[in-house]
Amino acid sequence: MGEEQGVAVTPEGLAELATIRSHFPALERKHAGREVAYFDGPGGTQVPREVIHTVTDYLTHHNANTHWAYPSSAETDAIIEEARAALADLVGGKAAEIVFGANMTTLTFHLARALGRRWSTGDEIVVTELDHHANIAPWRALEPESGVVVRSARMRNETGRIDMDHLAACVTPRTRLIAVGGASNALGTINDLEAVAQIARDADALFFVDAVHSIAHVPTDVARIGCDFLACSPYKFYGPHLGVLWGRHALLSALDVPRLDPAPDTAPERLETGTLAHENIAGAATAVGFLASLAHGEDRRQRVLNSLAALHVRGMALFTHLWERFAEIPRVRLYGPPPDSPRTPTLAFTIDGQHAADVARALADRHGLFLSHGDFYAATVVDRLGLRERGGLVRAGLACYTSPDEVDRLIEGVRAIASA
Repeated sequence: MGEEQGVAVTPEGLAELATIRSHFPALERKHAGREVAYFDGPGGTQVPREVIHTVTDYLTHHNANTHWAYPSSAETDAIIEEARAALADLVGGKAAEIVFGANMTTLTFHLARALGRRWSTGDEIVVTELDHHANIAPWRALEPESGVVVRSARMRNETGRIDMDHLAACVTPRTRLIAVGGASNALGTINDLEAVAQIARDADALFFVDAVHSIAHVPTDVARIGCDFLACSPYKFYGPHLGVLWGRHALLSALDVPRLDPAPDTAPERLETGTLAHENIAGAATAVGFLASLAHGEDRRQRVLNSLAALHVRGMALFTHLWERFAEIPRVRLYGPPPDSPRTPTLAFTIDGQHAADVARALADRHGLFLSHGDFYAATVVDRLGLRERGGLVRAGLACYTSPDEVDRLIEGVRAIASA
């Protein structure tokens, strides 16, 4: 990955793997007579004790609704504001630019409807075939609602990357927004967001980033990227189930969002409908704190950047070993960019002649290895690869707690299944 914003990308200074693993009680689970190895992080990571304690502590000692004059309500207000600051440190924005919601998909639908009220019949949106459908369906929903036209940039099957020339060709003077994922949750591809941002700026279009998969693997800086909105999910970076939207404050303040008249009309609260999951907001802040605790730095923002950069180096070393050994196994097919390309440590594969669900089930039942399978809501990727009838892909995601022994167990498990 090289260097990013002056962040050291060597693992020196990163907490030892055994120390990191000691924070995760889920790793004590056993299945098929072995300790479970969790490779399902791209669908949702395991949660450290600190986050569990925060959620429980909130519900036990601070549970209240907001903006009232008694102590637990004031404590809830403070917890939410601290969480905004923590998530701002994660993405490089400001606390007043952080919006909370049920999940990334719901927030994206909410944002799309608000933006759609500003657009006219014939205005255009550009999405990509590589994306999770949470970054496609909300924009396509505007076609019948607002009369906008959605264009889709191709994925190159042979590389698992967006065809950037085609994306640029999809942009016209009527383009109002480009929506692209930070990284593919199916193939692990890290996209060149700065290049997309330049295309958007040249077209005077807005730029939305789905960072749900990339946020746990790539140091994120919304100013450097040059985006206008960015969404992510804390349960992909060791937090609870929640959605987070960052947006430029001026845009958040001007959006014509559906809201109740008595509700606050200032950003970011004006985008937050109803009562939120305060316990999960508290837990999300602690998840950012957990990441920050794994590396040194002058402040939380720098510690988070250093931690993610170093974790990426460690994860890619394990991923390279996994990719190279899988490539040696007959009947195993690998998808997505190779290890020397910009990518996350997320490996998609199939075994010739076997349904993806059967492979995942065998890995769990015989080897205690938990992997996800299917299309992961990146349905167009699976269709483009012609894998629908075979149940899609099997996906192995490496997380901060993944050990070399677990990777070797996965290699041996796949080798045994492929040779059966």
